[in-house]
Amino acid sequence: MAAPTPVPVFLDCDPGIDDAIALAYLIAHPGLRLVGIGTVSGNTSAEEAARNTLGLLAAAGIDDVPVAVGAHDFLARPFDGVAARVHGGDGVGGVAGSLPEPLRPAEPGVTAAELLVRLGREHEGELRVLAIGPLTNLALALRADASLARRVYSLTVMGGAVDAPGNVSLVAEANFRNDPVAAAEVLTADWAVTLVPLDVTMSHTFDEDHRRRLLDAGGALPRLLGEMLDTYLGFYADHYGDRRCALHDPLAAAIVGGDVPNPVWRHGVFDVVSDDGPDHGRVVELEDDGTALRTGAVMATDDPVADVLLERILARRWA
Repeated sequence: MAAPTPVPVFLDCDPGIDDAIALAYLIAHPGLRLVGIGTVSGNTSAEEAARNTLGLLAAAGIDDVPVAVGAHDFLARPFDGVAARVHGGDGVGGVAGSLPEPLRPAEPGVTAAELLVRLGREHEGELRVLAIGPLTNLALALRADASLARRVYSLTVMGGAVDAPGNVSLVAEANFRNDPVAAAEVLTADWAVTLVPLDVTMSHTFDEDHRRRLLDAGGALPRLLGEMLDTYLGFYADHYGDRRCALHDPLAAAIVGGDVPNPVWRHGVFDVVSDDGPDHGRVVELEDDGTALRTGAVMATDDPVADVLLERILARRWA
């Protein structure tokens, strides 16, 4: 019996250490096929994010996935610097200098939004979109072609905090706070969204044992992940009380890959506060009058996901 055809996935990202882990998971998953990647400013600039992405793909020996540089600035304000305290000055825990030379350049003359629109048409009704950075590129794609929302099969977004406290303010998560205008446009567009907020991602972690297993695995990409995790574990040590790190972006990827058993859902109509007050970037739940598409927010899971993620990555024979 022939194996099922892998489903096409477009990744929008800002690597970012947890982005890099999510990327490795998507590459390793036999049921998924990366057909394009867009980069956006967030953890680092969109340009640096593209260099990191191309280097990570090269470390995996992959040369057939187009990468397009996306928005440098957010819709309502300029990008104002990298999250060096969390991800290192290069976005990947100081290992950018160890990444191999890219096997292909970023797509010349094509933005991330344009690549997404094109792939939405090429894979109409099949494309899974996974967004794990600020949603600037997705908002720009919708502005260019509103029919995109009806063309893709699904959209999964890592972002926001519903009931949980924020990670960059009392109420806001970093991706949504960076570009709340884009987040609001994407969440209220004509598609159903799976939202993966801090409420669930903070309860799934990698620790030193996961890092050691990556360092000991064969292949360049797992080793690089293990090296960069040293920075990420160190950042989260004060929060957790030991060297563990949250799996924000990898958890969202695992939801796309079907590796999150029995998620606990909250279905509703969500928006994002975009003014400059104390609620900037906050997720708000609107009254459901039946006229808007409802978003499914994953609020919890029945089982830990970290080991499943790691086993997916370690199961691949890496270059």
